[in-house]
Amino acid sequence: MQVLLLMLLVEITNSKEMVASKNKFIARIASEKIDKNIVEAEVIKQMSQDLAAWGLEGNITIVQGLEVQGDGVLTRKGLTVKQRKSFGKNMKEESPEYTKPR
Repeated sequence: MQVLLLMLLVEITNSKEMVASKNKFIARIASEKIDKNIVEAEVIKQMSQDLAAWGLEGNITIVQGLEVQGDGVLTRKGLTVKQRKSFGKNMKEESPEYTKPR
């Protein structure tokens, strides 16, 4: 079996506004960190469903500690895997930490 490892970095800049548009109450009481976690969870969920619908199988992993600057990717101290979700035939979730700010 051939494995393709692809890194896709997604920068979401309007998590506060997205959460506010979906739920006004949560938007008033939630911090920016919690908003980002909620959006991350929804993006992972939707990406997993879309990739599985294409017939693909694999994993999506949220990694903290990366930063894009110009043409390069910088790693910061404390590079960690925050969450991992499988998609396809064996969809299972590992290490869900949606609302646990870091």
